[in-house]
Amino acid sequence: MRQGPEIWIRGPVTVPEPPAPEPPPASLARHHSWVGTHGGAGVSTLAAVYGGHDCGRRWPGPADPPSVLLVARTHAAGLVAVARGVEDFRRGRAPAGVDLDSVVLVADAPGRLPRPLAQRVRLLESTVDVHRVPWVPAWRLGEVDAGPPRGTDSLCRLTRRVR
Repeated sequence: MRQGPEIWIRGPVTVPEPPAPEPPPASLARHHSWVGTHGGAGVSTLAAVYGGHDCGRRWPGPADPPSVLLVARTHAAGLVAVARGVEDFRRGRAPAGVDLDSVVLVADAPGRLPRPLAQRVRLLESTVDVHRVPWVPAWRLGEVDAGPPRGTDSLCRLTRRVR
């Protein structure tokens, strides 16, 4: 059997330090700043359900996570407001160091969107990642302890929230 060459080391041999322990899964969560594009968008509820920082309608401050999730309702005024917010990012009008991760659209009513609103959503989806959150009757009553609703798996993965 053939052996490899012998290696001679001159001087003391140090033992490498063991690798640092893996962080617990909770620390792997990506932190976001939820920013509402209009009043009543649902920022506080989404932050309570998915985690992250509730910025209300303000841009994140220096101590807040710089990754922004723009939030709007799916009514006409909400879709106009979120399109304006996306345009602010596109034109560089957002604060320095803040980046748009995606848009989160919260249903403004149960059921399907009317065709004109659905067309606006498709147009928005052609320019930025969009996550849709369905109508959740319990949220109207302030009941957010049940966790994320069905159909929001992509948003759960983004926020690293386990459903």
